[in-house]
Amino acid sequence: METPIPVRLKAARKAAGLTQQQLGIALGMDPNTASARMNQYERGKHTPDYQTMQRIGKVLGVPTGYFYCDSELESQILYELGSMNISEIRKVHTFVLNLND
Repeated sequence: METPIPVRLKAARKAAGLTQQQLGIALGMDPNTASARMNQYERGKHTPDYQTMQRIGKVLGVPTGYFYCDSELESQILYELGSMNISEIRKVHTFVLNLND
């Protein structure tokens, strides 16, 4: 199975309304190479290391795990959690724990 990172990275970037260059610059990349570097990530030519994915997730407001999930459903759940505050996340957690009762 191919890594889901490129597709999810592009989707999250577009959902955030950022260009490849804007995202790269927000991550601290040189403005002259930011777009090309992000394009390589989105095409799967290169894969960012975990720390870079953490920074990308923070800029895009998406949990890092979203980029790595094997399941599309799980990735969407994590994506939604990224927009919640800690109180809402705790409620979701409690709900999930109670599903097995």
